[in-house]
Amino acid sequence: GLKDGIRQLHRDLVLLSAVVGMLLLCVSPAHVASYQSVFPADCSNLSSSSPSGVYVIQPAGSPPRVVWCDMDTEGKGWTVVQRNTYTTEITWKESWTTYKYGFGNVQGDHWLGTEYLHLLTQQGTYKVRFVVRNKANITHYAEYDIFSVENESGGYPLRLGRFLGSGEDYLTSYHSRYGGIHDNMKFSTADRDQDQHSGNCANSYGGWWYDKCQNVLLNGKRYIFWPGIC
Repeated sequence: GLKDGIRQLHRDLVLLSAVVGMLLLCVSPAHVASYQSVFPADCSNLSSSSPSGVYVIQPAGSPPRVVWCDMDTEGKGWTVVQRNTYTTEITWKESWTTYKYGFGNVQGDHWLGTEYLHLLTQQGTYKVRFVVRNKANITHYAEYDIFSVENESGGYPLRLGRFLGSGEDYLTSYHSRYGGIHDNMKFSTADRDQDQHSGNCANSYGGWWYDKCQNVLLNGKRYIFWPGIC
């Protein structure tokens, strides 16, 4: 049978990322439809006493996926879908297909996969939390009460709700000084440019939801950016 490495999960989704330190994005469902599977639909099915670690989940319509479940962040049961540290070996300039299915190691820097973000967040209403630790080892967070990634045929657009956090909102508010806005933007990669910029933002910075490039950038090699934080 499957042992310690495969445990049951809880229903929250985390996008874990690191900014010159660490950025953690977490998602938690307000409501998730029931779905029968050998494996849980996401990390929120874990007991609150379960440790953080490697687990297997199976969102509706998805094959089983190995993920990291964060049981330490407030609320517990976050499914980690991204992590990026300043010293990462990942270039983050991968192709559309590579971003779709994911890359890296879930115990370190990785991207779970845009398709799996879509399948996870279509199961119900999720929220997302970004936790950012900067070079000074100061932690900030930004939370949105709705988080969803729509399907590939629509370009995997990002949908976010209301903002709450200790940092400033640079994802759903428009900032002409930086890169416009990220909410409702399609996902772009170097080989599939879907931004609103005359150039190709992903070719310069890596795959992300770009408007006129970025206010916030989490998928970059040695270039991770959130104004006022890092």
